[in-house]
Amino acid sequence: MKKILIIEDEISIAELEKDYLELSNFDVDIETSGKSGLEYAKSRDYDLIVLDLMLPEISGFDICREVRKVKDIPILMVSARKEDIDKIRGLGLGADDYMTKPFSPSELVARVKAHINRYERLTQGNKNFDDEDIQIRGLNINKASRKVFVNGKEVVFTTKEFDLLLFLAQNPNRVFSKGELFDRIWHMDSIGEIATVTVHIKKIREKIEKDTSNPEYIETVWGVGYRFRG
Repeated sequence: MKKILIIEDEISIAELEKDYLELSNFDVDIETSGKSGLEYAKSRDYDLIVLDLMLPEISGFDICREVRKVKDIPILMVSARKEDIDKIRGLGLGADDYMTKPFSPSELVARVKAHINRYERLTQGNKNFDDEDIQIRGLNINKASRKVFVNGKEVVFTTKEFDLLLFLAQNPNRVFSKGELFDRIWHMDSIGEIATVTVHIKKIREKIEKDTSNPEYIETVWGVGYRFRG
């Protein structure tokens, strides 16, 4: 049985989410404070975290940042705040999805299932990958281990950051629109392709480029999309 951690200070919302998830055969824990939620997220094994943005003691942003230092499981961030900057910041910190309250509990269940299934395909399907590394100008992408090295130093990537980088590197010198990249990597309707893809490209560049204003690997083709320089 898959285990879900809900970090949500509004107990009525947390209980409703738990009820729907348990009806779909998930094992669910609830933590109502940021501090205890972070402790549970880091010390216990979960398959996905449903993370509220506004929490007592520690914000959802800070929890996401700290969890991403040690774990790569899917994080679904939820909030009553509708500002795009919050969505972009959440994705930039490593959240896999962002839902704005109020939302349908059945939609939450659907997204939880989709993210867990996708994560399992990516982490357990390594035998279907070509084990050969992609090496170009100091960048080494190991497909089997899902590790990235820049000039011999390992750089930590989230699941979708790695997927996006690998896809672009496997298709060098071809321009992809943001819509195409969103369809290829996410395979589902998240919060909007432009924000999602743009944020992930920015995070990848920060990790692999010497100068993000003059990228060596991932170029912006203005008005069209992005291209990996082969």
